[in-house]
Amino acid sequence: MDRRKFIQNTSLSLLGLALSQKGTSKSLIKGNIRKKITVGAHVWVYASTQPGFDVSPILSQIFSDVAYAGFDGVETMEHPLRSSVYTKQIKELIDQYKIKLIGSSYGADMWNKDKSNQIYEDVDLIFGNMASVGARTFGISVGEPAGRKKTENEFDTQTALLKRIISLGEKRGIVPNLHNHTAEVENKMYDLRGTLKRIPDIKLGPDLNWLLRAGIDPISFLKEFRKQIVFMHLRDQLSNGKWPESMGEGNVNFKEIAAIINEISFEGDAIIELAHENGFVRTRPLKESLKMSREYMRKTMGI
Repeated sequence: MDRRKFIQNTSLSLLGLALSQKGTSKSLIKGNIRKKITVGAHVWVYASTQPGFDVSPILSQIFSDVAYAGFDGVETMEHPLRSSVYTKQIKELIDQYKIKLIGSSYGADMWNKDKSNQIYEDVDLIFGNMASVGARTFGISVGEPAGRKKTENEFDTQTALLKRIISLGEKRGIVPNLHNHTAEVENKMYDLRGTLKRIPDIKLGPDLNWLLRAGIDPISFLKEFRKQIVFMHLRDQLSNGKWPESMGEGNVNFKEIAAIINEISFEGDAIIELAHENGFVRTRPLKESLKMSREYMRKTMGI
């Protein structure tokens, strides 16, 4: 099942509405904070239409659109970084459009002992190609067993593999971070806290919208884990719980989010990840929605 498939839940819609209706936020990010936050775009909105979610054949379109929209760089999914051919193309696109490959998201069943070595070898290959084009972030989704919670032994397996990946990243100049969908933070953050119990200082890269959909207040999350958040995904949401076409067309209070990331002295990467519901029909080219989203972040969040 597609991990990003929308599951409508009335209580989450109400939480989203509550977040959007909170009072006037604090002042926006000030001073030279803009230099400390890299603002990028994730490729999911393109990948969702590609076989196997593989954006390799459309890298040129993605880099062109993201550069047109005014972003600092692209966060890809891992598929093209398994190929020396596509990695070479990424290097050429970086030079052509003068934007970065910020990093890659990555998902695997890290709790499954039978897959540990295979996953490590895969990450080793990807890290080598990432390093060759100057990418530096790696957002990890650790996977989940079907229909149940992880056991303590599975958490131990997951932890051992994550530590190996963190060590590998240190050698390659790449910073892994734990990325969440809903599964990692449901049930009072059972999965996430199972990892944090074993690696308390692991870097985090939360997706604020998936937190919201799991019933977690993003503001409280940012405050609790302020010391280890190095990365975040941003996405807007309507009061009915669905995704709008572009940032700024929903109801999330991004001024409040801006105030909080200023308060916690966040200096990482802020990535817009547009997503559309199944069957959604776009009213404009993706590059225009990305441009609208980028301009909305500047206007509303000051970044």
